This record gives sequence, structure tokens and C-alpha cells, in this order.
Amino acid sequence: MTPATFDLSGRVALVTGAGSETGIGFAAAVLLAELGASVAVAATTDRIQLRADELRARGASASGHVADLTSPEAAEGLVAETLVAHGRLDIVVNNAGMVSVGTSPEGGDLRGTDPATWRAGIERNLDSAFLVTRAAMPHLVERRWGRIVHVSSVTGPVMAMRNEITYASAKAGMVGMARSIAVDYARFGITANAVAPGWIATGSQTEQEAGEGLRVPVGRSATPAEVASAIAWLCTPGAAYVTGQCIIVDGGNSINEQR
Repeated sequence: MTPATFDLSGRVALVTGAGSETGIGFAAAVLLAELGASVAVAATTDRIQLRADELRARGASASGHVADLTSPEAAEGLVAETLVAHGRLDIVVNNAGMVSVGTSPEGGDLRGTDPATWRAGIERNLDSAFLVTRAAMPHLVERRWGRIVHVSSVTGPVMAMRNEITYASAKAGMVGMARSIAVDYARFGITANAVAPGWIATGSQTEQEAGEGLRVPVGRSATPAEVASAIAWLCTPGAAYVTGQCIIVDGGNSINEQR
């Protein structure tokens, strides 16, 4: 039996960016379901139905939804579909971002990034979280209980990589957004936090990124499940007094002064 401080029975979680079977979003959905939540998972392609099937095979109540969350209408529609499928909404995990299937990355330094590329990266990584959270908020306020977790990155809030101005700016913005929401909505029993992963061994990790992971104090990249553990904890009843925070999951990389 799950202790009450971790029990999410009867709660409904919406997890965006959960299309990859090796990604943080799906790992978070799996753990939230294990804690008792019903889960709506979303991605930009039909592969999300495979993830929903996998969750149901594990015994979870789950639904899959396809949406381009850079669109206000799509974000509103996703929340509406979640309510139809599950009858309520309590938890929002904004993991959508980075590079969606079928899109190109927005790398570049200040002068090498044109306005259109900048806007595309901000829309994917920051606007999507804003739009989904904005659509969900009335339902959380109505119940006077809610958990919002933005999956940010150490890139932006903590440190920076070369030629990643758009990504760093968007991910730093997610932390600022979480803090603003935390202050504005705490009186409704709603918390808002961010999780900032470092090097993570997902299916999309490059060889160069994997090499960087070997150089952190822990000596390896994190698994998606290790990031999911931080996300899930922030969603539990026991984390009710934690809001406006950014939890860094990077194996000590950001405090490693000697390189």
C-alpha cells in the first residue's frame, strides 16, 4: 500500500511530451500511474497511443492524445479531452519541448539565430507550457488542489551551452513561470515547481552528450526514471509545502567546480 504522503489514488495527471518510450515524459507517466493516478499522455504524433496502451497494460487508467501544443486551441482541446476521458484534472506535467518529431532544432548563437527560429523554439519549449497550464488552471482552482511541474533543464536556469540561446532562454523562462504561478495560486492549494535535468540517457541522447555524462561527479548520465522520481514527488500530497522551486537532477554537474 502506498503511504498517504505519496498516494495519488483518485487523481488525474496530464503529461505532455510523452511520446518516446525512452523519454522523461513517459517515465513520469509510468511512475504517476504506479502511485495511483489516472494518466492522460500527449505528444505530437500517433505514437502516443502506443504509450497509452503500455500504461493500460501495466494496469493504469490511461488515455493518449495527439496535439501541437504551440496552438492555444490545441492546448484547450487537450485539457477538454482529458476531462472527458477521466472526469477531472489535478496534475499537469509540462514536458513537451526540445525537438518534436518532424521538426528541426533551433540551435545557434545570438547573431546566428533569426527571429523566426527564435520564435519557433520559444513556442515549443515555453509557450506550450504556458498554454497548457493556462487551460488547466480553472479546473485546479475549482478543486482547490493542484500540482504543476515544468520539466526545464540545467541549460538556462543553472548554466549554458554554446550556440543554444533559444533553448536556454526558454528553459530559464519555465522556471520564472513556475515561480510566478506559485505566488499567484498558492492560496488555492496549487503548487508549481520545475525540475531541471542534466545529461539524461534517453533514446535521443547523442554520443557527444553521453560522453559529457561520463564527466559529471556521479560518473554517468541519469536514467529517465531518476528524473521522473523528482517529478512524481512534487506531484504528491507530501510535497504540498514545496512551491516555486527548481529541483536540479544533474549528478552534481552544476556544483563541480574543478573540470
